[in-house]
Amino acid sequence: MKELSLAFIGFGVVGRGLAELLIEKRDMLKSKFNLNVKVVGICDLKWGSIANDDGIDLEKALKLVDSGKKLDEYDAPARKGLSSVEIIRETSSNTIIEVTWTNIETGEPGLTHIREALSLGKHVATTNKGPIALAYKELTSLAQAKNVKLKFEGTVLSGTPTFNLSWTCLAALDIKRIRGILNGTTNFILTEMEKGLSYDEALRKAQELGYAEADPTLDVDGWDAAAKAAILANVLMGGDLKPKAIDRRGIRGISVDEVLKASKQGFKLKLIAEVWREKGEVKARVSPTPIPAQDVLAGVSGVLNAITFETDALGEVTIIGAGAGRRPTGYALLNDLLSIARDL
Repeated sequence: MKELSLAFIGFGVVGRGLAELLIEKRDMLKSKFNLNVKVVGICDLKWGSIANDDGIDLEKALKLVDSGKKLDEYDAPARKGLSSVEIIRETSSNTIIEVTWTNIETGEPGLTHIREALSLGKHVATTNKGPIALAYKELTSLAQAKNVKLKFEGTVLSGTPTFNLSWTCLAALDIKRIRGILNGTTNFILTEMEKGLSYDEALRKAQELGYAEADPTLDVDGWDAAAKAAILANVLMGGDLKPKAIDRRGIRGISVDEVLKASKQGFKLKLIAEVWREKGEVKARVSPTPIPAQDVLAGVSGVLNAITFETDALGEVTIIGAGAGRRPTGYALLNDLLSIARDL
């Protein structure tokens, strides 16, 4: 039986989403995929750290953190108090789950974690947009040199398959352009504004429902979508773009009158991320864009995300699904683990 020994670097919402799925699907992974998954380390800035090369009781660790308790209270054999880098270096893990917070300016601390893991010959699965948006080529080169896998399906559209779709089902197609609704928070706000709410009212509702952070800057100013556009541009179209270099405008300052006017004229105002080639150069932009009502993206409402691939042989191919959330993003990591396991 194949075995993956995991170390979690980050045990917040996404990490715990994967943990839930590993518990829930343990028997399926063994029977269907001949795969045993063992967790040997967990490190989180808020919750603390534990390590045991014989395996951690994931149900017990998950129950502790979900109840607001720290991993220091884990009452089974374990080393405690290790730093994130020590967990990567000193455990018997062969795969690192990097799910720390996103930093699209420096990529840290995720970038250091991923470099360290790959340098040690360990596979990495991550949902952290920062390192992939800023250092995709460097990290993939390092992974190839060390003969390990770097997987990042969840960095765009969460668990809704984007890269796997492109690399398998769309593999022999020329992708001419990518258009998408890549941020659920802004899509929810614009959907609520179509109902007559002001921007401030819609934002407040998004915050109350947990769709928007107390500081919504990354979402409403388009930075999250720009980071995802950079990843799409670099991974799928061979570009070399950084989020700050992308022509970007968010939805802050958009009035309900603008949204309703577009609707009356047969359009839906959406925050659209777009990637295309122009005279051999890969370009990208993020901006509020009126979309004709007959366009499939116009019908994507609420917190849903979507991407349309414009291809040479199939025309437009669109995938719609959850772009965030504990279980959807956790599933992206699980899918990445299955991909890593296939090549063991």
